[in-house]
Amino acid sequence: MPQITTPFDRHSTAAEVISGLDLTRRRAIVTGASSGIGVETARALASAGAEVTLAVRSLEAGQRVAADIIAVTGNPRVRVAQLNLSDPASVAAFVSAWKGPLHLLVNNAGIMATPELHTPQGWELQFATNHLGHFALATGLHRALAAAGGARVVSLSSAGHTRSPVVFEDVQFRRRPYDPFLAYGQSKTANVLFAVEASRRWAEDGVTANAVMPGAVRTEGVANLKLTAEQIAHAQATRSSAPETFWKTPAQGAATSVLVATSALLDGVGGRYFEDGQEAQPHVPGTMSGVAAYALDPELAGRLWEASEALLA
Repeated sequence: MPQITTPFDRHSTAAEVISGLDLTRRRAIVTGASSGIGVETARALASAGAEVTLAVRSLEAGQRVAADIIAVTGNPRVRVAQLNLSDPASVAAFVSAWKGPLHLLVNNAGIMATPELHTPQGWELQFATNHLGHFALATGLHRALAAAGGARVVSLSSAGHTRSPVVFEDVQFRRRPYDPFLAYGQSKTANVLFAVEASRRWAEDGVTANAVMPGAVRTEGVANLKLTAEQIAHAQATRSSAPETFWKTPAQGAATSVLVATSALLDGVGGRYFEDGQEAQPHVPGTMSGVAAYALDPELAGRLWEASEALLA
């Protein structure tokens, strides 16, 4: 299929991308919708009339955001539900409580460059939260997505995926030194591979999944990174990036997610990676743009899916 191009770019906002669309018959879930990009993604979808569920760790924070979105958009169909992606029981409870079809699932929540931490199951925390939790959520909601007809899943990745493929031999950092940015990069590669394999497996159900790079946004999570001077120096020395970063507002950061979730240009399109409102070109070393070949590899995508099922079993 030809590469997708759109009229939008890195300056575009979520409101501009969704302008003129009517989503009154659509139901959406946005994870991590109590701050940053997630708030703006949910706000844009609600502004177009969608029923939006904010899947959040803190119900109190989610309720504050929901009240604001309702007040700003005039759309009363904004719900709040608790979801802790690093806790399989929380994901299972969220899934079991969902009733009816689901048209849009935006896997937005994520953590970045945390200290070395593992869940009670022994999973490295960034991989568990960014990938496994969303994998369990999406597969658990598969029937709801299939029932919607033409449902879409948006998987938020990052340019950080160019730091590391999924290291299947040591996903949990049991045998290699822990590096918070390699762990983050591995989890973000997993987000792209999920979209590739979900689109393949769920094609007959009319469900497509794509990955997006929101861009550099000074979200609360970025501001609160707890890094040592040594870790910061290592990150700067090893990053694959241009010397300057274009910082987006949260509304600009949400634009590509909203585009991929709603644009008619992506009807039936899945398994791709988008950034700055466009389908990405192959990654060029020394830049912070493009998609690494290993992140779109169908064999690796299938391997990750099977490995993820085994871990969650």
